[in-house]
Amino acid sequence: MATMAALQSSMSSLFLTSNTFLGQRLSPPTLCLVPIKSTEKPCLIFAKLKRWERKECKPNSLPILHKMHVKVGDTVKVISGRDKGKIGEISKIFKHNSTVVVSEINLKTKHVKSREEGEPGQIIKIEAPIHSSNVMLYSKEKEVASRIGHKTLENGKRVRYLIKTGEIIDTEERLKELLEGKKKTEVAAAAAGGAS
Repeated sequence: MATMAALQSSMSSLFLTSNTFLGQRLSPPTLCLVPIKSTEKPCLIFAKLKRWERKECKPNSLPILHKMHVKVGDTVKVISGRDKGKIGEISKIFKHNSTVVVSEINLKTKHVKSREEGEPGQIIKIEAPIHSSNVMLYSKEKEVASRIGHKTLENGKRVRYLIKTGEIIDTEERLKELLEGKKKTEVAAAAAGGAS
């Protein structure tokens, strides 16, 4: 009986002391009224893209978009890499890692599995992205690659032009062609979606 009383007293003292792990109670958080300013710069957050690739992000988790000297629809010449010297048109741009997809350039083979039973697999060619620093704007008329410049026209519109030839890239006709091309692809996609 005495051992039982001793055991109970030791257990009660265990719960009352805050030094031991078992009897520790959580104390309410204390509020600090003095604002603390950190001297460190906020670090960049990386959004998960793939295991081997990271997308740089701002503190609000939006990706950092790079300024690029080319736009969709521009005719460019590849100036370095395996396809050096080839000419093509930009079909897609990725601003988060500054890469572009040029039609019929940087083709990679992709092995596609069969989706349904009995359907054979395929080996197809896809256009892989190239870094935007490896392409240069190209003039079809003068057949020369050139760096890009910016100037303001009389009507106040800021346009891009080729430095070597002086040819203006962002013309009204070209913008209309791009808009018409987008409408055609949207109509074709809607028709394909309705047919299936």
